[in-house]
Amino acid sequence: MTTPAHETYEYAVLRVVPRVERGECMNAGVLVYCRQRDYLGSRVLLDLNRLRALDPTADPVAVARALQAAADVCAASPGAGAAGREVLGSRFRWLTAPRSTVVQPGPVHTGLTADPDAEADRLLSLLVLPVG
Repeated sequence: MTTPAHETYEYAVLRVVPRVERGECMNAGVLVYCRQRDYLGSRVLLDLNRLRALDPTADPVAVARALQAAADVCAASPGAGAAGREVLGSRFRWLTAPRSTVVQPGPVHTGLTADPDAEADRLLSLLVLPVG
């Protein structure tokens, strides 16, 4: 039995920054791109209690829509507009470009994986889900 080849992948954490001027943030998703496997995926999870702790006046519906928009671009959903029609690498670069909005990408990191989809699940669990 041969083991699957490990390929290089890139990932970034999606952060929610409800009050940009304060700079406080919470992790709410991950983007994973693996060129060799032709894979671009995302996982998002908005923890409403954390959001309220950072900013009780934050609009959770608007924040959830912004997170879903990133997921839609990854999945090339019809509602993603022109960005959703770009090739995978271009979509990942567009999603990870610095911006000053409520949902912001963190820095891009790299790793090795045999299964980018499972890696997206692992990163969500490691970097986004509440501890405990």
